[in-house]
Amino acid sequence: MAQQLIVCESLVRIYQTGSIEVQALQGLDLMVDSGEMVAVVGASGSGKSTLLSILAGIDAPTAGRARVGEWDLLAMSRTDRVRYRRQTVGFVRQQTASNLVPYLTARQVVDLPMAAAGVKARARQARGGELLAALGVADCADRRPAQMSGGQQQRVAIAVALANQPRVLLADEPTGELDTATSAQVFEALRQVNREFGVTVVVVTHDPQVSGQVARTVAIRDGRTSSEVLRRTATAENGDTHVIAEEYAVMDRAGRVQIPREYREALALTRRVRLALEPDHVTIRPDIEAQS
Repeated sequence: MAQQLIVCESLVRIYQTGSIEVQALQGLDLMVDSGEMVAVVGASGSGKSTLLSILAGIDAPTAGRARVGEWDLLAMSRTDRVRYRRQTVGFVRQQTASNLVPYLTARQVVDLPMAAAGVKARARQARGGELLAALGVADCADRRPAQMSGGQQQRVAIAVALANQPRVLLADEPTGELDTATSAQVFEALRQVNREFGVTVVVVTHDPQVSGQVARTVAIRDGRTSSEVLRRTATAENGDTHVIAEEYAVMDRAGRVQIPREYREALALTRRVRLALEPDHVTIRPDIEAQS
């Protein structure tokens, strides 16, 4: 059984702006195995970017439990947080300009986090060349961002995120500013580093074509994990292969399940429902009294 590298349980994040309180996460649960590649999807405001910021060590949760490897994200000091962000996680943002430095070449910007971590010059040079080559942007080594395409910039950004050999790579809408063909190239680069470097990858995306290319997609709704889609490849009798996708509702530790809106509307499920335990399943029925 694979080791769980990321564990979030009953995760809460509350933002206070004057007298207004916003609950971005409302008891979210998430488990990600070491070496896994997961897509996280959800509507705007669902909490997916807040989750990624917490996992990146940029933001701190209000309550609950969040662990990445040996790090407890609720108990880290400022010094711990710097070490965590430098050693354990790499982060790629949607805005290509935010990932790079305008006056540094690709070679220099990949070198930067290693220099900050105290890596020796010869090792930095070897690691930087390896990453740029692996991501297909070795020819951009001496170019600045303005001399690169959007796809090249994002692949260099992935190299920067991987410079210090993190265990987790987090990507927030990494293809959001790119056209379809370039998006496919960048996402293939993420899959490649997942396979070749063994790094765990968590991608937040709104693009169904992107999320449909991973074995597991986690959907967040109203600050909670609502469902997961698991994909597997099956082989037919004639030898042809095809992908089977199955959607599962996620039940939290308190036994709560989010029923999709279309199901609730189709059966007029409102505030109360009737539950019945059958030999091998549970039935959910409308409250007849509420409908009368």
